[in-house]
Amino acid sequence: MDEASKPAPPADTPHAAPPHDARLYDSALYFNRELSQLDFNFRVLAQAEDKRVPLLERLKYLCISCTNLDEFFEIRAGSLRHAHDLGLMPHADGLAPATVLARIHDRAAELVSSQYDCWNRILRPALAEAGVRVLSRDAWNARQKRWLLAYFRDEVMPVLSPLGLDPAHPFPKILNKSLNIVVVLKGRDAFGRDGNLAIVRAPRSLPRIIQLPESVSGGANDFVFLSSVLSTFVDELFPGMEVKGAYQFRVTRNSELLVDEEEVDNIALALRDELVGRGYLRAVRLEIAEQCPDDIVRTLLENFDLNENAVYRINGPVNLNRVTQVYDLVARPELKFPPFQQRQLPGTEAMFDRINRGDVLLHHPFDAFTPVLELLRQAAEDPQVLAIKQTLYRSGKGSPIVEQLIQAARNGKDVTVVVELRARFDEEANLGFADRLQEAGVQVVYGVVGYKTHAKMLLVIRREDGRLRRYVHLGTGNYHPGTARLYTDIGLMTANPEIGNDVHLIFQQLSGLAPSIKLKRLLQSPFTLHDGMLKRIERETQHARSGRQARIVAKMNALNEPQVVRALYRASQAGVKIDLIVRGACTLRPGVPGVSDNIRVRSIVGRFLEHHRVYWFANDGQPDLLCSSADWLERNLLRRVETCFPILDPALAERVHAEAIANYLADNVNAWELQSDGSYQRLSPSSGKPLHSAQAALLDAING
Repeated sequence: MDEASKPAPPADTPHAAPPHDARLYDSALYFNRELSQLDFNFRVLAQAEDKRVPLLERLKYLCISCTNLDEFFEIRAGSLRHAHDLGLMPHADGLAPATVLARIHDRAAELVSSQYDCWNRILRPALAEAGVRVLSRDAWNARQKRWLLAYFRDEVMPVLSPLGLDPAHPFPKILNKSLNIVVVLKGRDAFGRDGNLAIVRAPRSLPRIIQLPESVSGGANDFVFLSSVLSTFVDELFPGMEVKGAYQFRVTRNSELLVDEEEVDNIALALRDELVGRGYLRAVRLEIAEQCPDDIVRTLLENFDLNENAVYRINGPVNLNRVTQVYDLVARPELKFPPFQQRQLPGTEAMFDRINRGDVLLHHPFDAFTPVLELLRQAAEDPQVLAIKQTLYRSGKGSPIVEQLIQAARNGKDVTVVVELRARFDEEANLGFADRLQEAGVQVVYGVVGYKTHAKMLLVIRREDGRLRRYVHLGTGNYHPGTARLYTDIGLMTANPEIGNDVHLIFQQLSGLAPSIKLKRLLQSPFTLHDGMLKRIERETQHARSGRQARIVAKMNALNEPQVVRALYRASQAGVKIDLIVRGACTLRPGVPGVSDNIRVRSIVGRFLEHHRVYWFANDGQPDLLCSSADWLERNLLRRVETCFPILDPALAERVHAEAIANYLADNVNAWELQSDGSYQRLSPSSGKPLHSAQAALLDAING
């Protein structure tokens, strides 16, 4: 029987289903996933308030917390409203969708207040003191105002189409997250129409941040929000009428595409149709200027079919995340993280020879992504390479990965690419490069109906000495050179025959109508990964009950799968010491006496986005270490195609443990510990202990 689908239980303890314990189903033992995800942004915002972080990087953290909140409303809140409409049952936490939505409003209002407080009270003044000024309307001098008026007339006004609201001009469609101004007018226009309300929509072609010329402003880094310019000079659009008020607003809409894959003949065509209307799906949030009169707010709510719980009054620009452009426009290295040189793998000129000598481990972003690109480039050019197979979830614009796959097809290789068209917010880009791949002769597969293909796999088949040899890359992160410099991920390059055969079988399954397959080394969702994790947790539980060495350390992005949580509770009750490093949402409640008092949960928020998934089990002194594309989430374990791969080389397994497990458990700079009440407490060094940042330690290692 294959190892992956049937992990062996302890020799003296036959595997059996764990006993049912009614206590472990108590909803009080589970945090709500959406509220936990929302709270992650408070930890991101804390980085913006941390004086140890370079100033422009703090600005970036603020903007990240804002864009994260946007996506939260587009996806999580949007899906909750849909669940509420359908009358779906609560999850393990026992909270009905309506209850969660009400709590989201209260918690999100706290976050928004904290974001604007950070901007208005902390970052904006600190930036100004450093010579980077984002000027409010009341701070413009006469010369600046004259230049901005000319800019408005020459660059902005010609592309605006203000719309007065009357029976002939009903409320317009408002694009998701677009900048708008609602204008209160008094007087009559040239047609004798009484002024009331008008809507001014800012086209996407207009820059949201305007840099003032140094010759005008006197400062090299002076900026103004477009929203301030529109609000100040909006009267230019309504000559002969009096502007009584102008209030910026922004509406956020549900962005979850709902394609019934079983009811469509061509998912690519169906997605293209859905994408056309994505920007105008159901509204879920209204951001409005703080001073906007209540009657106008009610008018907007009525038009967007929203209630008061969807309103967020804003003390500043409604599109605060756009200030991130300042980061790129300001050339002040001393206000940013110092650059770093990624560690390069020696001998990348002959990747097949290098992999044949032994498995290669890459820990991004500390290790460069170059070896993966080089393997693909050499495979595309090598006459001995017969076929290349790869999964693509997110790859970025102008991806060199796509270019090499196209080149390989042109060079006569048999190239198969599994493209996940439903990668959220990358659907349009993925459709675009899927078309290019097909035009080049690549066989493009759109995965399996009902299951997103989230696995990260690259397979190269090469003829060597009269036989075929398989070379594999497996990863925890996307084939995206850009995020490989920003996200922490693990990649494994190997010629191990059993792993190569497993990957080959999975590709066959994805591209054909293959039956269930037996894998020797890999675990795979939705078939064996969930069960494989449960059995490993149960194995540790049995070890602890028998007095043997037992421990679990797992690092992931999020955790919410109820069976896994209950298995961890049972392990804790048996005495297994469990450390979970969970960046974002975690529904497990640690520190509950008699249930989870042996479980600690920490979250790391630092310079790089923590993204790798590493699962380590002590296994009575014979450690079992695996890396995966999957978090311990219901969707990843049960509704996606994912892979989980072992690190078989003992030296490489020790390296992963040292760098991605022990190193992170020692962090007392960027670590937050989850408390039993759901709050997070930032850790600090114990008396006499030095500061230790896991990410900084890894950077120090590559810098010598």
